[in-house]
Amino acid sequence: MTMNVGVIGAGSLGTAISQIMSENVDEVLLHVRKQELCDDINTKGYNTQYYPNQKLKENIKATLELNDLKKCDIIFLAIPSSAFRTTLKDLKEVIDNDTIIVTTAKGIEYPSLKTMGDLISEYFDENYVALSGPNFASEIMLNQPTVTNIASRNPEYSKKVKEVLSTKQFKVRIIDDIKGIELCGVLKNINAIANGICEGMNINENARYSILTRGFIDTIRIIESFGGDANTAHEYCGFGDLILTSTSSESRNHTLGILYGQRLIIDEAASGIVFEGKNSIKAVKDICDNNDIHSDIVKFVYDVIIDKMVPIKAFDILWEKIE
Repeated sequence: MTMNVGVIGAGSLGTAISQIMSENVDEVLLHVRKQELCDDINTKGYNTQYYPNQKLKENIKATLELNDLKKCDIIFLAIPSSAFRTTLKDLKEVIDNDTIIVTTAKGIEYPSLKTMGDLISEYFDENYVALSGPNFASEIMLNQPTVTNIASRNPEYSKKVKEVLSTKQFKVRIIDDIKGIELCGVLKNINAIANGICEGMNINENARYSILTRGFIDTIRIIESFGGDANTAHEYCGFGDLILTSTSSESRNHTLGILYGQRLIIDEAASGIVFEGKNSIKAVKDICDNNDIHSDIVKFVYDVIIDKMVPIKAFDILWEKIE
C-alpha cells in the first residue's frame, strides 16, 4: 500500500501498532522523545526500552522531529491522555487538516472533562478516528490473534485506517459510535480498578463478579446518557475490553486496584508508571454528578482512590446498594 503512516509515542502500544502496520505501508515513522532510543531503533532495529528482544521491521524509522511527520497520511497518537493537549498544540504547527488522526488513548482531560477526541476536534476537526479494544500491546507485538474496534464520524477515514491496520492476525471491526467507543475506553479502566480493589481485599469471587456485572450495567447507562449506542458496550471495545482489563494480571489498572485494596499506595512519579484510569476518576465522577447519573461503581472507586476511604468500608457501602 502506497501510504506513509506516523506514530507518536514509542511506548509498548505505539511500537506494537507500528510493527503490525509495517506489513501494509511503505514506511512507518515512529516519533520518540529520547535520542538514545531513536538511535537504537534506527541502528540496531530494536526498541530497547520496551521490546529489547523483538526485532522491528526494517521500514519502521524513528525520529525526534515532529516536522518529519508532515508527509504522513495517517498519524496515530499512542501517548498518555495527560500528554494529549501539548502534543496536539505542537502537531498543529506541522500537519495539514486533511491528515487522519487516530487516538488510542483512553482518558478524559481534567478539569475540562473533554475526551481525547474532543481535544483533537479542538485543534483539527471532528473527523478523527478512535481505536479501542481488548488489546494488550505485548500480544500485538508477538503477532498473536487480536481484534479491535475503530470509529469515526467520517466512514472513509475508518476504512483507510482499517486498511493500514488489518493483518491476518490483527482484525479490525468498524462501528459508527464515536462517543460510545471513547466512553467504553474510559469506563473499563474504572471497572478494572474496582475489581482490583475487591481482589486486593480478598473479597470472594461471587461478590467480585457481581460488582463487575454492576459496572457493566453502569457503563451501558452512562453511554446512553451521552447519546451513545448501548450496543457499543457489547462490542470488543466494551464487554471484551472491560473483562480483559478487569481480570488480567497484565492490566495496570487492575493492579492499581489490587494495591489500593491492600492499602498500598504507589508513587507514580517515582515509578514512571501511568495509570490512565486514575487520571479519569475525578473526571468521570464530575460528569456523572453534573448530569444526574448515579453510578455506585464510580463512587466506590472515587471513595477509595481519591478520598482514601478504607477499602473495606467503601465496599460495605457499595454492597448495601447491590440488589
